[in-house]
Amino acid sequence: MHPVIIKSRDGLDLISYLSLPSGSQKDDELTTKSPLPMVLYVHGGPTARDDWGFNSVHQWLTNRGYALLSVNYRGSTGFGKSFMNAGNAQWAGKMHDDLIDAVDWAVQNKIADKEKVAIMGGSCRGYAALVGLTFTPDVFACAVDIVGPSSLETLLNIIPPYWMPALMALQIKIGADHTTEEGKEFLASRSPITYVERIKKPLLIGQGANDSRVKQSESDQIVEVMKQKNIPVTYVLYPDEDHGFARPENRLSFYAITERFLSHYLGEKFEDGGCDLKNSSIEIKHGEEFLPKIDNQCDEQRNKSSL
Repeated sequence: MHPVIIKSRDGLDLISYLSLPSGSQKDDELTTKSPLPMVLYVHGGPTARDDWGFNSVHQWLTNRGYALLSVNYRGSTGFGKSFMNAGNAQWAGKMHDDLIDAVDWAVQNKIADKEKVAIMGGSCRGYAALVGLTFTPDVFACAVDIVGPSSLETLLNIIPPYWMPALMALQIKIGADHTTEEGKEFLASRSPITYVERIKKPLLIGQGANDSRVKQSESDQIVEVMKQKNIPVTYVLYPDEDHGFARPENRLSFYAITERFLSHYLGEKFEDGGCDLKNSSIEIKHGEEFLPKIDNQCDEQRNKSSL
């Protein structure tokens, strides 16, 4: 994992982390032999940050052949109050501009293949993946949204009771009071579900049915609109999960689906065999036809993979 500083279009230093597949470098650490398919892996929070060190997602996807880039966009913690507060009211605004600036940096430096960049994240950055396909529909080849909100208004309307003491802070971060007409209008303008018809590229959604933070309805509603508009989407539901996938069997099954999805649209490797789906509660609610065929058999042939 290589630390890099990427300049935002308005001059902020975006402390970022780049991981590259073994053997892909040319002369130095950040020069690749040719542009690579890349996954922009976005941290959640938003009061959180990426840092340097072992990252299992970076390790997994670089093994499959992808460059991995994680960006501390404005609003990330650990870089001072000014940097964190610069993210206020910038969901789908300058926050997203930072991510696009990072993609442009990777393309301009011939690290990433412009036609093969995916965006992937969980929670509020699952929202970033949805924003990627709706606000910048020509930038990404596909997106993976894990428990991400599709509407900021409904997100604020259904927050769990234990979030209520922090509601005002959340409204400041998102940028509006969801109880006012003006606030509702602003939130709609920053919500991916408002712009579903703009989606041009494939989408994979993973959701826990018992999610107390980002309710299942957030994924249900955008999938339903996409179905009505005949826009391809693959929707994976776990009936025994909350916010994210806690059971190891469920995590492995979602990773198996994700690497098939990325392979189908970006062209790199994926592990064959059905063992990673064994004992999980996975339900593919919609769009299995948009994935490479999944072999649900789990036997001694598991190691006969495409790796």
